[in-house]
Amino acid sequence: MTEPWRHYARYNRLANETLYEACAALSDGERRRDLGAFFGSVHGTLNHLLLGDRIWMTRFEGGTHPSTDLGATLHEEFAALRTARAAMDARIEAFFAHLPPGFATRTIRYVNNAGLVSEDPLDVLLPHFFNHQTHHRAQVHTLLSQLGRDPPVLDLHRVLRPNPA
Repeated sequence: MTEPWRHYARYNRLANETLYEACAALSDGERRRDLGAFFGSVHGTLNHLLLGDRIWMTRFEGGTHPSTDLGATLHEEFAALRTARAAMDARIEAFFAHLPPGFATRTIRYVNNAGLVSEDPLDVLLPHFFNHQTHHRAQVHTLLSQLGRDPPVLDLHRVLRPNPA
């Protein structure tokens, strides 16, 4: 059952590359404009997504992540945020390319951001991890529309297609 996760990890990287390319065309003011999204702006949402991925990957790798403000700005500059996103996507893709046998059937114990000890099965957390990414990319997609830009196509089957048409 590792193959679906490898596909999702690859899709995640390619979708993020596509979305960041679209966001690079925005001015800094546009990226930071609060449009009423849960994390305010394109920049705030992209920072949140990177933070969420950092937290979950640390947990998946057996580490602990300190409780963090989920709206924290990890990178003020878009270029630094984009570089960190590419590094995170490489980390995710490498991890899911080499899952240990039985990984998806395990349970992990962690302290959530509210400080509560939680224990959840990975067959629930792994879909959550990838769904969380898709959810927030969709928010950025909408924000691009609100800024008068054409958002990119992010459909999984189109992004993963060997020769997109």
